[in-house]
Amino acid sequence: MRAVTHSSVSAATREDNQRLEFLGDRVLGLVMAEALLAKDRNATEGQLAPRFNALVRKEACADVARQIGLGDVLTLGRSEMMSGGRRKTALLGDAMEAVIAAVYRDAGFEAARDLILRLWGDRIDKVEADARDAKTSLQEWAQANGMPPPVYQEVSRSGPDHAPEFTIAAKLQNGSTAQAVAGSKRMAEQAAAKALLAQVSGAS
Repeated sequence: MRAVTHSSVSAATREDNQRLEFLGDRVLGLVMAEALLAKDRNATEGQLAPRFNALVRKEACADVARQIGLGDVLTLGRSEMMSGGRRKTALLGDAMEAVIAAVYRDAGFEAARDLILRLWGDRIDKVEADARDAKTSLQEWAQANGMPPPVYQEVSRSGPDHAPEFTIAAKLQNGSTAQAVAGSKRMAEQAAAKALLAQVSGAS
């Protein structure tokens, strides 16, 4: 199936899922925009935008892909398979978008919308808590309290190359610090910022 065929195995006679990914991203965006408007009829564009971004970003798509075991059915090239491609956030997110597009093209928009709303489930109801970017929020807190932006440092990296784990520390000028571990530096930085923000907000 083209939707689960990665470009690492594409050939002249075998199409990959990149074009479907492009379409699926747009279908997902429309469904989420509609869902958010229906959920909160009084929300401003400024309130809706971060919620929307939290629901359609690659990490969210990858989380849904893991939830349904999509990585297990991906068709990958040997190099991508050896490097742990079935667990990569970017690859899983792209595949999820491609599957959405395949459903849209084969069964229409209503079927694609039903699939998305079922798979994303209560993420839509809980999105407000996850919508604010933690690093941005922590930087705003620091500035509001007369401090320079927080500093992020890589404490350690462990695990094999195909599945690394990064430990990142977030630090403020006042000495407050928090650490987090994740499979990418970006995710670890966000988690560390969230932990530190909870720490300093609770202390203030």
